[in-house]
Amino acid sequence: MWTDGLNHLSVWHRVYRGVFLSGEKYRNVLSVELHAHSALSYDGRDPAELLLQQASAVGLDALAITDHDRIEESLRAASLAPEYGLIGIPAMEISSAAGHILAFGITERIPADLSYAETLDRIHDQEGIAVIPHPFQSSRHGAGSKVPEADLVAADAIEVYNSRLFTGRANRKAEAFAQREDMAMTAGSDAHIGEMVGQAVTEVRTTKQSVRAILDAIARGETTVSGTKTPWRISFRQFGGGIKRRVIRTISELV
Repeated sequence: MWTDGLNHLSVWHRVYRGVFLSGEKYRNVLSVELHAHSALSYDGRDPAELLLQQASAVGLDALAITDHDRIEESLRAASLAPEYGLIGIPAMEISSAAGHILAFGITERIPADLSYAETLDRIHDQEGIAVIPHPFQSSRHGAGSKVPEADLVAADAIEVYNSRLFTGRANRKAEAFAQREDMAMTAGSDAHIGEMVGQAVTEVRTTKQSVRAILDAIARGETTVSGTKTPWRISFRQFGGGIKRRVIRTISELV
């Protein structure tokens, strides 16, 4: 299940982690950001360093940078993460023919436009896990609009809380689907600027602090999700900035 309306998420994280992690025997919950974009994404703004800095500042334990159809900055962030006291999870957001799919724990880029099934196979071939983000938001390339619900369950988890919401209806539908199908649940800020990292967090129950342990725990459903929605003014600014950066990149590729 997820909780909304946390107005001071960074403070909440510090308190929450203090309760669970103050004693060695309770060091079994890691706060993880599983959906964030760097400047390598056409609609992202900031380099990996700023995202890592924000993740550390709000008290997260791990960060996955999930750029659109690119993996280079995520791999770089994963190598830099220990300098910020974080676990870096290599990842990307793949534009499959059916919609967006988050791939975690991979080290090689997976091409866009592959079928849903082949994209999942490519992720699993690299021993990664596949998570379906914003599955029921067709305007944001949610796979749920093109993939039968019976096939969605082939993924390892469903993102049931995405901070870039307007009414929250799509998040509630995703949560209801995950509960009905007994699927693992995740949350993600879908941050496109550094300040929004940590808006939504997946709390992962694991006794080991490593990428493999985190991914295995997510696949087992050992998660709790929480978050607060991205303010509308920032969502609109991110959207507008993304369009502007996409136009500039397109022009630069033509000249």
